[in-house]
Amino acid sequence: MNPKPSSIEEYFSWFSPEVQSKLQEIRRILQKALPDAKEVISYHMPAFKTSEVLVYYAAMKNHLGFYPTNSGVSEFKEELKDYVTSKGAIQIPYDSPLPEKLISDIAQFRKAEAEDRKAKKSKK
Repeated sequence: MNPKPSSIEEYFSWFSPEVQSKLQEIRRILQKALPDAKEVISYHMPAFKTSEVLVYYAAMKNHLGFYPTNSGVSEFKEELKDYVTSKGAIQIPYDSPLPEKLISDIAQFRKAEAEDRKAKKSKK
């Protein structure tokens, strides 16, 4: 397993300038979409968290991985038809522009989902 970075900046520093640029870009998109979320390292990847981790992202060999959990992928299945996806992951090729609106929409969906889950727990 890869070493666990101590910060987002350390994680970014492990990659080439081109990859760092993509990581900075997705980070900026997510900061804008989730202004109240805290940036953390979880499962050795940068992530955004409120009451729970909402989304993760990571640099892979040939693509940027975006991990909005299974619900984030299944809810946007139609919009994601041009991307390689799996149960909780979306592959965004480095040579493609980041789909800013789609990333933002998925992140905000995950935030609403987490808030709903938290509200249901507090009613019990």
